[in-house]
Amino acid sequence: MPSTLPDGETVPTDGALPPEALAGAGDRTFGVYLHVPFCAVRCGYCDFNTYTATELGGGASQAAYARTATAEVRLAARVLGDRGDTLRPAGTVFFGGGTPTLLPADDLATMLTAVREEFGLAPGAEVTTEANPDSVTPEGLATLREAGFTRVSFGMQSAVPHVLAVLERTHDPARVPLAVRWAREAGLDVSLDLIYGTPGESVDDLRASLDAALACDPDHVSAYALIVEQGTKLAAQMRRGEVPEPSDDDEADKYEVLDDTLTAAGYGWYEVSNWARGPQFACRHNLAYWRGGDWWGIGPGAHSHVGGVRWWNVKHPSAYAGRLDAGTSPAHARERLSDEDRRVEDVLLRSRLAEGFDPAWWGVRPQAAQLLLDGLLAPAAGGRVALTRRGRLLADAVVRRLLD
Repeated sequence: MPSTLPDGETVPTDGALPPEALAGAGDRTFGVYLHVPFCAVRCGYCDFNTYTATELGGGASQAAYARTATAEVRLAARVLGDRGDTLRPAGTVFFGGGTPTLLPADDLATMLTAVREEFGLAPGAEVTTEANPDSVTPEGLATLREAGFTRVSFGMQSAVPHVLAVLERTHDPARVPLAVRWAREAGLDVSLDLIYGTPGESVDDLRASLDAALACDPDHVSAYALIVEQGTKLAAQMRRGEVPEPSDDDEADKYEVLDDTLTAAGYGWYEVSNWARGPQFACRHNLAYWRGGDWWGIGPGAHSHVGGVRWWNVKHPSAYAGRLDAGTSPAHARERLSDEDRRVEDVLLRSRLAEGFDPAWWGVRPQAAQLLLDGLLAPAAGGRVALTRRGRLLADAVVRRLLD
């Protein structure tokens, strides 16, 4: 299939980074993301780089994937260690997808072992896998914990059957508490992911999903407003008038329900769409993204960022496997971020965090002062400012005003 990835600067065949990207690397956080691009079915709202076939050809089968991904882990270690420096151990590792747990637990363990052998894991490293409730077993979760996984993030999305049907999620809602119990018994921390604003979802439906999620006593909850991406089945259904389009007002009302309910249950927001039962349960891997850390993305279509250089891999698993089998980098292209690019991204990402930001970092004191007066920002610790709840509802507008 033709790539829909953006063009950019050509990446050397060995994946080498410019020296300036590696300068000061020891002072920055480092994480590894492993993309597993396989799903049992493709949900109608999803536009992620995922595939449902067991065999894709060209060395891209599910059975061969752990070996292929391990080859890129080794390439990453060569690139990041090409100055002879001691490699930074990974502080976080995140398996996303797709459905990583569609692969055997031993395959995920193999990939994590490769990261440990090539980079090392920092003391107390956070190691997460995403999972569908119907893609795990007690034995598989125990295997993951034994291999070094510390956390599992279940794609619950909703507890209401008609909402799950619109999303084309195939799991039985009754499976969620069972999967959570198995994860707890294995010794894993648990996050639950929700989607709100699905066509046909009422506020009562959302409350039912929240009640079901909280009954599982998770450590962490993510809740994302449904985004209808062009090219998806759901977008086509909306164009044909088969389902209504999401309403901004409806999503704002539901966000307030979410925040009220989770706050009352003892969860604090630390990013616009994320709540944790305590700071120790916040997702450190995602925090590193929002704070501008370094990470290497393993897998087809995966994105990486090191020291202001960002690159993205070829999209199709067969092309990805073919390049690694040939001993070359799977990167499709890259870009070097200018100082202004990095400033804009820092504003966009850090402003979403409850820890707030110092307006002097970006030279936006006048804009921040006006946003304080408008009730969209509030004072935070250490002279910083942070979004109010009204500011969270208008986060995109706040960013635009900060960048004016």
